Amino acid sequence: MGEAQELFSAKRYAEARGAFEQLAAAEPNNAEAAYRLGLLAIRRDAPDDAVTWLEKATALSPRSAPFFQALGDAYGISAQKAGLFSKLGFARKCRVAYEQAVSLDPENIEARYSLFTYCRQAPAIAGGGLDKARVQALEIQKRDVVQGSLALAELSVAEKKYDDAFAILEDLRRSHPAALTATYQIGRTAAMSGLRLDQGEAALKEYLATTPDDNQAPLWAAHWRLGQILEKKGNPAAARSEFEAALKLNPTQPQLLEAMRRLNQAAPPSASGQPG
Repeated sequence: MGEAQELFSAKRYAEARGAFEQLAAAEPNNAEAAYRLGLLAIRRDAPDDAVTWLEKATALSPRSAPFFQALGDAYGISAQKAGLFSKLGFARKCRVAYEQAVSLDPENIEARYSLFTYCRQAPAIAGGGLDKARVQALEIQKRDVVQGSLALAELSVAEKKYDDAFAILEDLRRSHPAALTATYQIGRTAAMSGLRLDQGEAALKEYLATTPDDNQAPLWAAHWRLGQILEKKGNPAAARSEFEAALKLNPTQPQLLEAMRRLNQAAPPSASGQPG
């Protein structure tokens, strides 16, 4: 177990998978091994394997909030890939798993944020809704001002209350200057709304000068949002440059491929490689 966990922590995921598979074969009732194999399946976008391992992990350890949160993630990925008739079933299982995680550990901010995100994105028929998302955002804010404020800003964007979102994020930057995610979210809000584009551009350039950790928005996302802002400002050449920078970091991201397709249709690059 120790060696397998060290490989996992070192992000040597292929080797970690082999080590945990050996451990799970030798110890079929090892809930931690099943949990780690589920996480590794999520990482390689294999939702069927993820669900199998994480259902086993939660059955073996039914009081573990992180196990149920990960199971919710696996169901969520399954819902995205499922056909029309299976999608709703997986979505409901996703919500139930997140709710179980929160019930087991009400102070678990990550589990609450997962449930918040589900409620913000899912329709009422699947147990989602913005009112339910607000309940979770406020519960998060009681426990963590930064994460709760970010959730409330996301909710304001979802409701198209962009001025409210900017106000929340600006207050957060003033009160918690180290909250790097607030800087990114200002840029994201500008890109999505088409408002305060200069402010959004400056925020994203500031964010791109940092090294975000695994819990913060990846740099490819910041390049993408900056490209959207520059496109809205009427600078397709600069937008193309940002999209290309994003694609170097994440060459298969569908949103980036669509952004480049749209730009190429509007203004195909010349033979020299520069926009025509």
